[in-house]
Amino acid sequence: MHGYSRLGNPRAAGSPPSSPRCRHGRNKNAGGRGPKQSIVEKVVVLLISVVFKRRGVLLFAPLLYISGMLLYMGSVSFDVVSLKNAVVVVSKRSPPGSLYRSPQVFQKLWPYMQAESNHTHNFLMTVWNSKVHQVWKPCISKDTPKEGTALPKSNGLFIIEANGGLNQQRLSICDAVAVAGLLNATLLIPIFHLNSVWRDSSHFGNIFDEDFFIHALRNHVNVVRELPGDILERFDNNISNIVNLRVKGWSSPAYYLQKVLPKLEKMGAVRIAPFSNRLAHAVPSNVQMLRCLANFEALRFSNSIRIIADKMVDRMIKSSSHSGGKYVSVHLRFEEDMVAFSCCEYDGGEEEKREMDIARERGWRGKFRRRGRVIRPGANRVDGKCPLTPLEVGMMLRGMGFDNTTSVYIAAGKIYKAEKYMAPLKQMFPRLEMKDTLATAEELAPFQVPYEACYLHSQRTKASISLKVVIY
Repeated sequence: MHGYSRLGNPRAAGSPPSSPRCRHGRNKNAGGRGPKQSIVEKVVVLLISVVFKRRGVLLFAPLLYISGMLLYMGSVSFDVVSLKNAVVVVSKRSPPGSLYRSPQVFQKLWPYMQAESNHTHNFLMTVWNSKVHQVWKPCISKDTPKEGTALPKSNGLFIIEANGGLNQQRLSICDAVAVAGLLNATLLIPIFHLNSVWRDSSHFGNIFDEDFFIHALRNHVNVVRELPGDILERFDNNISNIVNLRVKGWSSPAYYLQKVLPKLEKMGAVRIAPFSNRLAHAVPSNVQMLRCLANFEALRFSNSIRIIADKMVDRMIKSSSHSGGKYVSVHLRFEEDMVAFSCCEYDGGEEEKREMDIARERGWRGKFRRRGRVIRPGANRVDGKCPLTPLEVGMMLRGMGFDNTTSVYIAAGKIYKAEKYMAPLKQMFPRLEMKDTLATAEELAPFQVPYEACYLHSQRTKASISLKVVIY
C-alpha cells in the first residue's frame, strides 16, 4: 500500500490503468492537448459567446438596423429562381409596392367598370350633404379690433420673398402677415421669387388684388406697396443692402420675438428670403387668427383672373346640366417638374429616366447630384411620395362612386406625356374638361407665358401659375 505524496506523482506505479477512451485521445494528440480549432470555429464560438452576453447583444443592434434598412429601401432583395424551357432563370424580386403597376390593375378592373350601371347611383348626387357644412366655423375671432382702431407705432419694415409655386407663395404671404402682426412691423407687399421651374415673372398685383389686401388688413397689420423714403435713403436706394436674416424652417413665434425683433428695432428694416415654411404650424391663437384673416379674407384674386374664372365656372355648370350643374374638380399634379422632383419611376423605361435627369438638372441645378444623395424610386413609391398619374386619379374617383356620366374638370399645367397618361382618364370619364376646352385661345392669351421667354428658360410653354390654380 502506497501513501499519497503531494510532491510526487499523484498516481503510483501500481495504480489501476486509465480508461481506454482517455488513452485513445492522448495517443492521437501528443502531449495530452485537445484538438486544434479552425479559424471559422473560433469566430463562431466568439460570436455565440458575445451574443449571449447581455452587453454583447447591443453590438448587433446597428447591424440588424442596417440590414433591415437595406431590405426596406430595396438595395438588397432576394433572387427568384424559375425554370423556363429547362433553363434556370434568376431575377431580382422588387419589394412589394415599389413598382408602378397601375396599368395592369386598370386592365383587370376595366371590364367591371364597363359592367357597372351608369345611372343606378352616382356619388356625385349625394356628396353635397348640407349636414356636413354645419361643422364649418370661421377661424377669425369675433373680438377682433374694431373699425378705425389705430395701430401702435411700427417697429420697422418687414420684407419677405415668397418662393415656390402659387400654393407655397400663398402660404408664405399668410405667414408674413402673421409674423408682421407678431412683431408689430409694417409689411411690404410680398415679393415673388422667380421660380426656376415655373419661370413666371408675375408680381403680387398680377395675381392678387393689392388694394383689397391692404384694406382687409388695415385694422391688424399696416401694409405698404413700396419702400418708404427714409428706408431707401438709409440703405442707399438698394433693397439688397437690407440685411437678409437666415431663419430656420418652422421657427416658433418665440424665435421671432427673441432673434428677429431686436434686429428689426435696431436697423429699422429686415428681410427674409426665402420665406417659405419659416413659421411653425403650432402658434398661439392670436397669431393663427392673422393667418386665417390673410388666407380667407384678405387674399382675393385680381379682377382679370376673377372675370375669366367666373366665365369658365359658368360654362362648366352648363356642360354639367345632366347632373344639375354639379361636377368634380381635380387639381392634377403630374407636370414634368413634379414627376422629376419626386424622383419616382413609372413605365417609361430608360427614356423616362433620361428625361427626368435633364428636368432635375434644369430646374434644380446640382441638387440631386450632391455627394451622398441617393435616389431610391422604389422606397419613394412604398412611402406614398409619388404623384398620382391621371390613370390612378381616375381609378380613385371611380372607386369613390363617381361613374362615367360625371363631369370632371382638370386643373393642371402641361401634363407629362399627356397623350399617353391622359388617355385612360378620358376613357373612364368621357365628360372631361380642361381650361383649353372651356376657354378660347384669345381668352387665355393674357395669362400665357411668352413663348420666347419660356424657350430660353425652360424650353416649354405652359399657362401662368395664376390661371392654373384659380379655376379649379
